[in-house]
Amino acid sequence: MTNDLDRRPLSSRDTGWAHAIARFLTASGLSPNQISIASMVMAAAAGIAFWRAGLADAAPRALLFIVAVLFCQLRLLCNLFDGMVAIEGGKRSADGAFWNEFPDRIADLLIFVGAGYGIGEPALGWAGASFAILTAYTRELGRACGLPADFSGPMAKQHRMATVSAAGLLSLFEPLWGGHNQVLTVALWAIVIGAIVTTLRRAAGIVRALRAG
Repeated sequence: MTNDLDRRPLSSRDTGWAHAIARFLTASGLSPNQISIASMVMAAAAGIAFWRAGLADAAPRALLFIVAVLFCQLRLLCNLFDGMVAIEGGKRSADGAFWNEFPDRIADLLIFVGAGYGIGEPALGWAGASFAILTAYTRELGRACGLPADFSGPMAKQHRMATVSAAGLLSLFEPLWGGHNQVLTVALWAIVIGAIVTTLRRAAGIVRALRAG
């Protein structure tokens, strides 16, 4: 779903299990675009689960957090396999560049806004989504200026998903110290601040590269 030279560096892409699943998906007839669209469905499920978990108590809350984390990881797997099916599977399409980027932005929006509403801090969720989208915009701005894609952090996509997933798992243990949604609140603040730093770092890199000629 993307150009070979502008792919996010992922160690998981070189594993045997990833290649085996990619071959299966390629043979199944699924298109890379369909896998990209599926990532939005996974993100919607994660966002809804985070939202409902923040409002629930006891056992339903724990189950919902597990579901949210699971679907965050499935979102990432969709992001991995759409590119592998497109490039390694030879199924690139003319509109692949659109489907490589657009679903990712919707996915960020769904997950972080859902988490924000769940903890009763919708503005924080919207801020996380907004700055996550801004990091991607800055990366694509660099490409539009003729520069290589900059996937640097500290809060690139995989870092954001790792942060919110870890927060979901840690939230399972909040009842042990009488907490409720504090872990997810801290995680969203970390994502907001980290995404701001990431955006500024990428923007500074663009300016330096352009000035260097």
